Amino acid sequence: MNEIFQSNMEFLRKYSEIDGTSEFYNYMSQPLRQSFRVNLLKSKTDAVVERLSDEFQLEKIPWTEEGFFVEGDGITNTPEFVLGLIFMQEASSMIPARILDVKPDMHILDMAASPGAKTTQISAYMMNRGCIVANDVKYSRLNILASNVQKMGCVNVRITMKDGRYFGKFRDKFDRILLDAPCSNVGMIRKNYRYLKLWRQRDVEALSRLQKELIMAAYKALKPGGILVYSTCTLDPEENEEVVDHLLSNTDADVERINLPLKSHKPFTEFRGKCYDKRVKRCLRIHPQDNNTEGFFIAKILKSA
Repeated sequence: MNEIFQSNMEFLRKYSEIDGTSEFYNYMSQPLRQSFRVNLLKSKTDAVVERLSDEFQLEKIPWTEEGFFVEGDGITNTPEFVLGLIFMQEASSMIPARILDVKPDMHILDMAASPGAKTTQISAYMMNRGCIVANDVKYSRLNILASNVQKMGCVNVRITMKDGRYFGKFRDKFDRILLDAPCSNVGMIRKNYRYLKLWRQRDVEALSRLQKELIMAAYKALKPGGILVYSTCTLDPEENEEVVDHLLSNTDADVERINLPLKSHKPFTEFRGKCYDKRVKRCLRIHPQDNNTEGFFIAKILKSA
C-alpha cells in the first residue's frame, strides 16, 4: 500500500469496510488516464478522431460513443481543444448525462453544474434545442461554467446561482434533472492526494445530510414520468446508497437498472448497521480498479406518471 494512504488512518479504517483490497489502493495510487469527449455541436466524432490519431494514441471509451482515452502529452495545445471541438472530461463522469435520456426541446435542470462538463454534454445531446438551467451555488464557480458553455457553443443554457434546495419550490417543472451532488471526492484522489488528506468522516455525514435535502428538492421539481440522475465521485455509502434509500423511503420514486458495457461493484444494501432499500442494487457503483477510472456512483431514478 502506498504510504500516502497511511497519512489518513481514519480513511484507511473506513475503507477497509468498503474496499480494502490491494488492487483498490494500487489503482488509487496511479495517475488518472486522460480522456476527452468530442463536442457534437461543433464536429463529427470521426473527423476529430482521424485528425488527433496522427498525434495521439486514442482508445474508445466503451460506454460513450464520442468519448476517448488519450495517451501522449499536449492534447490541450491542439486546435481541437482550443476551438472547443473536444472537452477534457473524466471517463466515468460521462455516464450521468449519457443515461439521462434527454431529447431536444426538453426542459432540463443541472442542479450543481460547474464546471460544465455534463451541462455541455447534455446540450450536445439536445442539439442545442430546449432549455437547460445550469445552476451552481457559488459565484466563484460560475465563471468557469459560463466560459465552458460559451466555448462549447451551447446556446440553450441559462446559468443561475442558487442553493440547489431552492428548486424544490418548482414542483413538476423539469423533464430531466441531473444532481451531480457535492461530495467528499474520494474518487478524485487519483487526480490530487489533497482529497485524501481532507477526507473526514464528520464531513461525509454532513454532506450526506445536504445530499438528502438536495435529492428531495430535485424530485419535487421533476415532472411525473421524468428521470432524475443522482451521481457523486465518492464511494462512501452514506453519500450514495443511503441518499437514494432516503428518497425511496419518503417518495414514490423507483430506480432503473443501468446497463452499460463496463465493470462495477455491487452496491451496499447495508453498511455499519443501516439497511437500505433493496432497489439500491440497481445503482451503479464504480471503483477505480473496475475500469481504470475515477471512483463513481450513479443512480437513475424514475418518477411515476
